Amino acid sequence: MWNGLAEPIRYILHYAGEKFEDIRYEPLYWPIKNVKDSLPYGQLPLYEDGNRTLYQSLAIARYLAAKYDLLPSDIWEQAVLDAIVFTIYDFFYKVLPYVREEDPVKKQQYKEEFLNETAPFYLSRFEKELKNNKGYFGGKLSWADFVLVGIVESFDLFLNTEVETSYPPIVTLLNRVRSLPGVKAYIATRKPFSF
Repeated sequence: MWNGLAEPIRYILHYAGEKFEDIRYEPLYWPIKNVKDSLPYGQLPLYEDGNRTLYQSLAIARYLAAKYDLLPSDIWEQAVLDAIVFTIYDFFYKVLPYVREEDPVKKQQYKEEFLNETAPFYLSRFEKELKNNKGYFGGKLSWADFVLVGIVESFDLFLNTEVETSYPPIVTLLNRVRSLPGVKAYIATRKPFSF
């Protein structure tokens, strides 16, 4: 099962100890017409809280970050973290040509370009941010840290390689987030990734 853009949301929910129903669909069978048609814009994830719904993974993650004290109180510092998260998503979108390509030769070219150029560009900058901020984005655990972990895990799945291994501060952050109470228990019981 592909955990994708919703995995940081799950991590935050498990970290917070929130009970929730985690409904997933196998990528092979998506879209399921009656489900897709029932969604505000035909896409997942969707977060429901009572009779309210929220869509878009970043909006959901940021809402949960505010709810569970994973945002700084200063609005400038919030904006700095938002910029980091949007940049992490920029990084995520760079792998999509590889994921979508069907021609094996072009696919390999996309993979090499991503691993040799794109990933080092972004990961070296994320590493610098972490080094300058006590190992976290923003100086302490925040929603940006959860987002990076989920996105890096997606890359590892898509590319069948660990893109982060040459960046020790990123590896350390991944291990810290994965070791958090709630997150660790979730990881121990979740189904293996597949794509």
